[in-house]
Amino acid sequence: MAAGVRASEPRVLVCLGALLARWVAAGLEAVVIGEVHENITLRCGNILGPRGLITWYRNDSEPVFLLSSNSSLPPAQPRFSLVNASSLHMEALSLQDEGNYTCWEVLNETRWFQVWLQVATPPPSAPQCWAELSPGLFTLQLSCRWAGGYPDPDLLWTEEPGGVVMGTSKLGVEMLNQPQLLDGKKFKCVGSHIVGPELGASCVVQIRSPSLLSEPMKTCFVGGNVTLTCEVSGAYPPAKILWLSNLTQPEVIIQPSSHHLITQSGQSSTLTIRNCSQDLDEGYYVCRAENPVGVREVDIWLSVKEPVNIGGIVGTIVSLLLLGLAIISGLLLYYSPVFCWKVGSTFRRQDMGDVMVLVDSEEEEVEEEEDAAEEEEEEASERDESPKEVTKYGHIHRVTALVNGNVDRMANGLQALQDDSSEQQSDIIQEEYRPV
Repeated sequence: MAAGVRASEPRVLVCLGALLARWVAAGLEAVVIGEVHENITLRCGNILGPRGLITWYRNDSEPVFLLSSNSSLPPAQPRFSLVNASSLHMEALSLQDEGNYTCWEVLNETRWFQVWLQVATPPPSAPQCWAELSPGLFTLQLSCRWAGGYPDPDLLWTEEPGGVVMGTSKLGVEMLNQPQLLDGKKFKCVGSHIVGPELGASCVVQIRSPSLLSEPMKTCFVGGNVTLTCEVSGAYPPAKILWLSNLTQPEVIIQPSSHHLITQSGQSSTLTIRNCSQDLDEGYYVCRAENPVGVREVDIWLSVKEPVNIGGIVGTIVSLLLLGLAIISGLLLYYSPVFCWKVGSTFRRQDMGDVMVLVDSEEEEVEEEEDAAEEEEEEASERDESPKEVTKYGHIHRVTALVNGNVDRMANGLQALQDDSSEQQSDIIQEEYRPV
């Protein structure tokens, strides 16, 4: 008999599989959501009252026995058990437990009830959303992701303010049309997950047109190099930066070459012009930044000049300095001769403290005698007009010697002074005794 039971078991499973297929096709299934590492109970239909023989199967490629109310059949795993002699209780759920489960009941008739078990994990972080150019199209695409949860959450995009619903999907992608591309416009992504939270989680995207900052004028010398810089700020999504030359009409986009070197780092772009030419390179250059929200441009004027003669400039400066120095020196000579004398003495390395003034000892007496002689001459002129006899009593001798520690030279100077004085005295005596 045991052999007969074994032989009939495959036929029963095949029959059960066929019935389950028709039942699933009819859509008669319940959905139960459990969380990883938690416990869950799957009910065998919504039936009250006495129950018949209950057997639970898992529906993979073919039905797999799990548990039965027949105590002679042990459960497939210790973590499976029956509750109220009908419901399947599972402990420590894992992601592998997710799938279709079937309850087969035999009472007066045979009935089947199917349950879809979903094993979920909550997302560990908040949603992330951003705006970007759609591939192949110059239009704006909103993207939202809420990673780490299972199953995938539902993502809802709304237009702010006002909360106007734009669309809901698990992909979280929405395309914006032209009227929605307004500077400063906000869009909100709200994510909902079967595990929670009840109000979901959200993130916000604000789109903005670019702003530009650059130097309005640049100068380059013929044959030299010059770099033009353009800074973009505030653009979201990031802007595309182009360099144009309006030396010709219409404006032409500058392409990288040996003459034009273009580099970009983040939202900063530079244009380097090599071997500047006045005929080819002087004029206006345009930096253009554009994204789906807006376009901004800034003009930069490039002036190309001949190289400056540095040697001539230096020579002129030196000449001016020497001229100024000569004027100052002339003013000092004109208004302050004493200063010049002191400067000359300094260059001769002579000490002003070595100046000696020698005065003849007969100075005071000679002055008095000269005064008396003048009075006598006046009286004589009144008495007669006889020839005048002038007596010279002597001379005042002043000798100034510059002494620089040379005593012999000073002595020679004094001797010469005495000789000169003797000669003068002899001349005076001869003149006094000359007959009239």
